[in-house]
Amino acid sequence: MDFLNNKFAPKAQVVGNNQWIVTLKNSVLEILPFILVGSVVSLLNIPGSFWKWWPDFSPVSSFTFGLISIFIAFLIPFNFMEHKKIKKQRIIAGLTSLALFLMLLNPKFTGGGSTISFNFSEFGAGGMFVAIIVAVVVSLIMQLFGTFSFFSEDTVIPDFVTSWFDSLLPIGLSIIIGWLLTDVAHFNVYNAVQSIFSPLATGADTIYGFTLILFVYCFIYSMGISSWVLTPITQPLMLGGIAANAAAIAAGHPATHIFTSEAVFSGWAFIGGVGCTMPLAIMMLFLSKSQRLKALGKACIVPSIFNINEPLVFGTVVWNPYLMIPLWINGFIIPLVTWIGLKSGLAAIPKAVMQMWYIPFPISTWLISPQVGSIILVIITFVIAWFVWFPFFKVYDKQILKEESQPKEEMAD
Repeated sequence: MDFLNNKFAPKAQVVGNNQWIVTLKNSVLEILPFILVGSVVSLLNIPGSFWKWWPDFSPVSSFTFGLISIFIAFLIPFNFMEHKKIKKQRIIAGLTSLALFLMLLNPKFTGGGSTISFNFSEFGAGGMFVAIIVAVVVSLIMQLFGTFSFFSEDTVIPDFVTSWFDSLLPIGLSIIIGWLLTDVAHFNVYNAVQSIFSPLATGADTIYGFTLILFVYCFIYSMGISSWVLTPITQPLMLGGIAANAAAIAAGHPATHIFTSEAVFSGWAFIGGVGCTMPLAIMMLFLSKSQRLKALGKACIVPSIFNINEPLVFGTVVWNPYLMIPLWINGFIIPLVTWIGLKSGLAAIPKAVMQMWYIPFPISTWLISPQVGSIILVIITFVIAWFVWFPFFKVYDKQILKEESQPKEEMAD
């Protein structure tokens, strides 16, 4: 605690005040209401797994949480221009980024160009990597032309007109980059991002591959990039693993594949969501002295119980060095503990398909591996995650409490 307070906290504060970190963090926080709505809808849809007459609320989630990449593409340049005090260009910067993002999704034109179709999943968490890359590039271009003007300072032309003309070059340059990539070079940025992660599939059922993949889940999540971007790569492996386990049991052989959705999301690794964030949610609710963290704890605890931790992660962890680091540590330690616990025979490797990730722990753990050792292992992972989160949480809570008391002190002065 002494090291974290006196050595780590000052450096974390410096990192946290970096212009890009501030911009990215603020942009993510501004879409938090949409994430919360999407989380509530996910909870409302749970009864639909059991009752066929229950209405489908998915469209509500599709047009809130399902559009977060579009929101991010607009907000990052907008907030960056605001931070740089180039306010006359902030709207144009956001719109330019949004246009380039849509362009780089490689939509299909049919009917002589009268109809356009997108892969809708790329508007949501699946496209966040592309959205962030596009937004940063446009922000840099807009900053480069931020002080440029075709007109003198004493011109009689209205400001909004000069702003239009001054924006021609950065808008044109940004869209030309997109045109060169998509129409000339036929380069698919979204597929390129997927190909970067595809080597993770190699060795997924080894202790090294298993740990690396789950660490990458946590690492990119800490930067506001939902782990859903890895789904096209990891989901086939997970489904193949559980199918192989079921076939092995049917043939009288033991289950051997650990990299399955059942082991990761329902068994032991990710209690409360990616990164094992349930301990953090409990700390925020019951141990926080900061009013902000306590309020977030109240809002996040119910979704966390059902393993929906987007409100928690996007509201506190993303681009926050105080909490990014423990998320990374858990992304490394918890997979190792899970792997060792399953390979040692303390808990049985799941052998049947159960994709109901929203069932609370440890109920889901018992359903996929009904033995005492399974409960012991989930308790072990929870306790380890608690001790990883706790010191960082205490330092962060202290920092937030200090920020909350600052206005009162200033008023007193």
